[in-house]
Amino acid sequence: MTEQGEHSESASAEIAQRLREELGRRRISRQALAEMARVSLSTLEKALSGSRPFTLATVVRLEDVLGVPLRGQAPRSAPEPGLAPEHMGAYSRAAVRWIEGEYLTLRPSFDRAGAVYSYCTRIEWDDAVGHLRFMESSRADAAFTQQGFVSLPNLSGHIYLVTSELGQYRMIMLSRATRERRMFGLLSTLQAGTGSQLIPIAAPIALIPREQFPDAPYGVLEGSAEAAELGAVLAGASANDFVRWRG
Repeated sequence: MTEQGEHSESASAEIAQRLREELGRRRISRQALAEMARVSLSTLEKALSGSRPFTLATVVRLEDVLGVPLRGQAPRSAPEPGLAPEHMGAYSRAAVRWIEGEYLTLRPSFDRAGAVYSYCTRIEWDDAVGHLRFMESSRADAAFTQQGFVSLPNLSGHIYLVTSELGQYRMIMLSRATRERRMFGLLSTLQAGTGSQLIPIAAPIALIPREQFPDAPYGVLEGSAEAAELGAVLAGASANDFVRWRG
């Protein structure tokens, strides 16, 4: 590894070979992989052709998207088609179809006491990577929109929505769904503070199937009938013992 975080020529060649194997096995294009990993297609093409070495940042992004290591050890066996990787719970496509769809997502506003912050979360199976992914949209603070993978381990029965980017994590831990397919839980993230300061913060969160509130607005809601109704739904996270607070 160079001081610029670049892998050696031999290490880059080995990474390129493993990456080509994964692309062929999963039948995804280089363009699709570049978009999912948020790297430029030009960077990916040059690294695969050997005209420039892989950087550590690029490899980490690719490993996060593919769910397999590309460096230092033999890659794990590819999961069976329709079966998520073991580290995400090894769930099958058929077993998680119920969770796919759009959800009205509710949490308290971090800046305005008593207000509800509302946006959209979509959960769907991604054939290219072989597991569930989530994508947020319609956020008032669009610059902080998140996306990532969904983990469903059998051990706890809880559901984890995880953003992983260059070692930085944001996580939502959700309870088992109710009969109405509503999920309540805890958001753990960073809040923008003064200047460039980021402050760890946690808050209750609710994911409600969008069709149950088709006309509910997105954004920061307060002082309206909708804000009161959605605030009451969110309050159920604590009132119904889906999450507990200890100070």
